[in-house]
Parts: sequence; structure tokens; C-alpha cells
Amino acid sequence: MQCPFCNADDDKVIDSRSSEDGRAIRRRRQCNACGRRFTTYERVEETIKLTVIKRDGSRMPYTRPKLVRGIEQACYKRPVSADQVQAVVDSIEEELHKRFDREVQTQDIGEIVCERLGRLDRVAYVRFASIYKQFSDIDDVLKEVRDVMSRPKEFPDQGKLF
Repeated sequence: MQCPFCNADDDKVIDSRSSEDGRAIRRRRQCNACGRRFTTYERVEETIKLTVIKRDGSRMPYTRPKLVRGIEQACYKRPVSADQVQAVVDSIEEELHKRFDREVQTQDIGEIVCERLGRLDRVAYVRFASIYKQFSDIDDVLKEVRDVMSRPKEFPDQGKLF
């Protein structure tokens, strides 16, 4: 494993355990060159790959990094940890694999992401929704913000975020 800090290819595993959902292995590693610690996740590769159908009708393979990047951008400078982002992505992927066999519309992915971000951070939700829902002007944004503000801050299932 290459160290994300110094790019050395010499590390040791300090701790290894299954993730909460059992679908991945979380490994805590320490670089032998610089001594810094980092976490890696190993996932079983799905045998059935999802194909994403975009708004223009084109198709492309589903990629986790693209979903992670979109959620990280929505959560930029918000009090959302990297572990929370990974948990959101894990729950989204789990739902996608439960609900869809081989193909999924970008609209379906966007709805699931909005629902999860709405529970996690309302500002991140509005940021993501502004791109996903393609707001045409400031009135659309204000309407969405008013809608979010009218919802209770505490969600009934806050204990189980995803």
C-alpha cells in the first residue's frame, strides 16, 4: 500500500476489523518511512456492475469515487467527517444494489443522495440539491431553503443516521 503522505511503499497493518455492515475490511496502517498513520478499506468487488443511465440517455458504469467526490464537495467545510461520508456512500450503494438489478437512472441516485444528505447536514443537502435539481434562478434556491428550514432539525431516526 502506498502512503498517501510520502508515497513510500512500505507500511505495516496496526489494526484490522470488519466494517459495521460487514461488507468491507477496515485496516489501520502506519508508514514505516514517515511514521504517519492512515486507514484503508478493502471491499469485495460486486459481480454485477450497475450501469448508470444519464439524463441524456447515455450509459456509463457506476463508479464509487464519483459518488464520493460529489458528496465530499457538498460537505466541503461542513462539520462532516470522512467516516460519515463513507457511511453515507455505503448506505447509498447498499440501497442501489437492493433496488436495482443492472441499471439505475441518475435521478434515482440523486434522490437517494438528497435523502441521506438531508439527514446528515442541511447545508450539504442544499448544495447537492442545487446541482442535482438544476435550479434555474435564486428563487428556486430560496424555495428549497425554505422547504428545508420548515423541516424539524431533529429527525425521528437520528440515532440511526443511515
